[in-house]
Amino acid sequence: MENKKEKTAAELLKEKLSYNPENGSKKLCIEEIAAADAYCEDYKTFLDKAKTEREAVIAAIEMAEAAGFVPFDANAPLKAGDKVYVNNRGKALMLAVIGSRPVADGVTIAAAHIDSPRLDLKPNPLYEDSELAYFDTHYYGGIKKYQWTTIPLSLHGVIIRADGSSVTVNIGEDENDPVFCITDLLPHLGREQMKRPAGEVIRGEDLNLLIGSRAFRHDDESESVKLNILNILHEKYGIIETDFLSAELEIVPAFRAKDVGLDRSMIGAYGHDDRVCAYPAVTALLACGTPAYTAVTILADKEEIGSAGNTGMKSAFLPYFIDDLAAAFGEKGHHVLSKSICLSADVNAALDPIYPDVMVRSNAAQINYGVCITKYTGGGGKSGTSDASAEYMGLVRRLLDGEKVLWQVGELGKVDAGGGGTVAQYIADLDVDTVDMGVPVLCMHAPYEIVSKIDVYMAHKAFLATMKR
Repeated sequence: MENKKEKTAAELLKEKLSYNPENGSKKLCIEEIAAADAYCEDYKTFLDKAKTEREAVIAAIEMAEAAGFVPFDANAPLKAGDKVYVNNRGKALMLAVIGSRPVADGVTIAAAHIDSPRLDLKPNPLYEDSELAYFDTHYYGGIKKYQWTTIPLSLHGVIIRADGSSVTVNIGEDENDPVFCITDLLPHLGREQMKRPAGEVIRGEDLNLLIGSRAFRHDDESESVKLNILNILHEKYGIIETDFLSAELEIVPAFRAKDVGLDRSMIGAYGHDDRVCAYPAVTALLACGTPAYTAVTILADKEEIGSAGNTGMKSAFLPYFIDDLAAAFGEKGHHVLSKSICLSADVNAALDPIYPDVMVRSNAAQINYGVCITKYTGGGGKSGTSDASAEYMGLVRRLLDGEKVLWQVGELGKVDAGGGGTVAQYIADLDVDTVDMGVPVLCMHAPYEIVSKIDVYMAHKAFLATMKR
């Protein structure tokens, strides 16, 4: 048996002094890779159950209640180990485990968003054209519109009837359900269409959902295909056309989460951005026991359109909760926030070797290299970003290294190539030390995104390491 060659002095020095991120599939032991695979089986189940923000809230509450969480009562006393949650209008969620240290020492926050790019129905969506029935849509978030044609789509959401009663809609996910589709031109007739810029190959007003083609048979009424659809909806849900005016209906891909690759090392699904961070942020909280610092996980809505509204991260939802939490211990909320830390749990773009020109490899996240820390996002001259301090970056490094978490750093592309924003800036505005940390994603914002199982598991370990500081 040959003796293993000893490392040279230069190799040893390079190993000691250089930044050398490592591929987890090479570095991790077989047992840890198996743990990552097992963890991701439950994550895939979550993805299939939680394709909208409302469904994500329901699924997260089910997980939390099974772990002993109860609704937060601002007038009830709190003690170390208590587990509470606040459901904000069914579209955002706050979870907390009370720590053993005084709340005046600050809290540990993991903040993710649970909305994803999609298509929304317009307020008055149903129409007929050439004896075909359609839903008219308005796209939500940053998408490549051409990616949403000729794929199976499902319809999710809630409708509030005139009498105030509600009905939940989920069509296209069950094996026996119909699905829907947005049509596209055949190549033979699409020559002029293909001359358009990519952003206009499919225009926003072309994203109309095909939902029916059979006429109502009882008479020759005009728009009889539309009438037939209305009749089906009335029989199934007890709604009439004006009920669409008080509805939130979302169109999402009907794909199920699946393993990708012959080695099953990746997961393909709709909505990894940002449920691939939301799920680990929840599971870490459920696993943190009684932490020293009170641990809080936030799942917010509306990040894909600027964190707006009363369920988005720009709202007072977080500071109001911290105010109530602080008051339970005789403290002031802003004092607690100023001592707190936050991981803005959001994804970053993974290096795609097919499209390398938009990335700088030395500052790009890679699949299988672990959770990605993004010191700042924004675009150009760091516009629209939160820039984490050196001191806070140092703390996060120590926490992750202390728990042997596989991690890397990354930027969102070249300086002038684009960029993007996260919820980090809104939490940092509350005087909280904040940095972005999440899973690298291939095909981000596409109907089918891809992540590494190792990276998903490392996100869980990273959030847990921070909560147990």
